[in-house]
Amino acid sequence: MKRLFLLIAIFGTVSLLATSCVTVSGSGTYRGSSNDYSDDLTAGKVQREIRKGMSGAEVIQALGQPNIVTSDESGLTTWVYDKIATEANYSQSSDALFLFIYGRTNTSSNYTMTQKTLTVVIKLRDDKVDSFSYHASKF
Repeated sequence: MKRLFLLIAIFGTVSLLATSCVTVSGSGTYRGSSNDYSDDLTAGKVQREIRKGMSGAEVIQALGQPNIVTSDESGLTTWVYDKIATEANYSQSSDALFLFIYGRTNTSSNYTMTQKTLTVVIKLRDDKVDSFSYHASKF
């Protein structure tokens, strides 16, 4: 009789271990950009902090060093800030059902990638902001 109970207990344990359901999921985000100050450079920051008449030093303090600096014959200096950022999102989930003899798995994943650009053009005359413009896009 003890052997019968022991056999049932072992068989029940094996059946319980062999019948299980596992769910594994993961997700993450990668953000990459073309320059060091890119997390700070936004269209909102340009709107909020850049004003006509402010000095070049104040612009650098607000936005950092420009990517491109040019000047023309009329005395205007042009500063260009160019930001390109890539954001990749992924998620993956896996379900598995294992029975004593039969096994089944189901896996699904999702991946999206977005690119954002921001170009800011500031024109200075005599080291003062004469005009500025910006263009942002997302695709």
